[in-house]
Amino acid sequence: MNQLKVCKFGGTSMADGNVILSAAKIVKADPARRYVVVSAPGKRFGGDIKVTDLLYACSDCYEAGDLNAFEEAFGKICARFESIEKEIGKNLGMRAALDEVRSEILNGAGRDYCASRGEYLAAKIMAAVLEIPFVDATELIRFKPNGQLDEASFSLAGEVLKKYPQAVVPGFYGLGADGKVKTFSRGGGDISGSIVARAVAAELYENWTDVSGFYACDPRIVSSPKCIVELSYQELRELSYMGANVLHSESIFPVRSAGIPIRIANTFRPEDAGTYIVKSAHRRTGDDIVTGIAGKKDFCVISLEKSMMNAEVGFVGKVLSVIENHGISFEHLPSGIDTMSLVIDNAYLKNGILETILNEIKEAVHPDRLYIHENIALVATVGHGMANNIGTSARLFTALSKANINVIMIDQGSSELNIIVGVDNKDCDECIRAIYREFFKEEER
Repeated sequence: MNQLKVCKFGGTSMADGNVILSAAKIVKADPARRYVVVSAPGKRFGGDIKVTDLLYACSDCYEAGDLNAFEEAFGKICARFESIEKEIGKNLGMRAALDEVRSEILNGAGRDYCASRGEYLAAKIMAAVLEIPFVDATELIRFKPNGQLDEASFSLAGEVLKKYPQAVVPGFYGLGADGKVKTFSRGGGDISGSIVARAVAAELYENWTDVSGFYACDPRIVSSPKCIVELSYQELRELSYMGANVLHSESIFPVRSAGIPIRIANTFRPEDAGTYIVKSAHRRTGDDIVTGIAGKKDFCVISLEKSMMNAEVGFVGKVLSVIENHGISFEHLPSGIDTMSLVIDNAYLKNGILETILNEIKEAVHPDRLYIHENIALVATVGHGMANNIGTSARLFTALSKANINVIMIDQGSSELNIIVGVDNKDCDECIRAIYREFFKEEER
């Protein structure tokens, strides 16, 4: 029996009719590719607008009561899908489907319903091109009242999909606890694909995008970086979270627990090997001890100093309760015997909230000193091979010293999988380049 594969095609792979035909050709090339999950059409060229962004604009206009602006935005969506239909050269019933979507939005179907229609219509198109059934995501995926994925979705999706030898499923959404369409966060189509892969017990989950795999760092920062042949789920999680945007950082969880490998592949270069993400990547030797480097800008570091902090029971809990009360999560918590730092995304600290938090921390724990570093970038150097190689940290910090980069903060996980440094935003790209040169210099020559 053929290996069962689930294919997820991202927005660039659904951007126009010709690309959709190429994606369909990829599916047909391998009988094992029986289940397909798709995103909404993405950008076709620089300056283009993603369909999902147009749909959010429609929702904003409707909620604001500006029907003229709504009709203008929705007209662009209609033009986009009718153009796709024309390029494919087949009557796909887009006009009737778009009229139905417009009517539902104007009848108050809600923001999530509106945002989800790009995937819905794209899946209808792919199903018609492949001539296989369309199965709506609301039949497969459920959300809890708090908006989190209901894990009952795995068994539900399995029960539904076993009725279909092949199917196309829209990504990004499911059914909320209130019986209405509910979306994941942006990029959640990857999670949908992972759920389907687990539900049908796939032997491989293929994620088709516009790059030929996962690179050791952002190719916009380092020219022609090394493409990673294989990495572990854990390495992927670390790199994705820190800004490597090939795959949604939460998308691995459904397949990880089932031990299903992921393959990142290029719709525009299907012959390329791509990158495999597996439970335990084969360890590299020699200089190839780092898997990848990724950076993320715009953090704030709140640092506290207090003598005998370690002897004060509940000190850390009191500090964390302050940010918890404001609905804020922290990224990292490096600490010493009399010091601790909270690394927080700047997005949480708008409209004077930072000053309020600082005052509440002073009141809660009376630190000897409290200060902040703003506009900080975090750069993570990730790799299972680092733990077994003496001198890795020395090499990294020597490279940064030679590049004249000031390190504001250091945080290393207990697993020794990564070393995270905090640097000024303006030094982020050069920090990544310096680390890449040190650990991948053979590939760069």
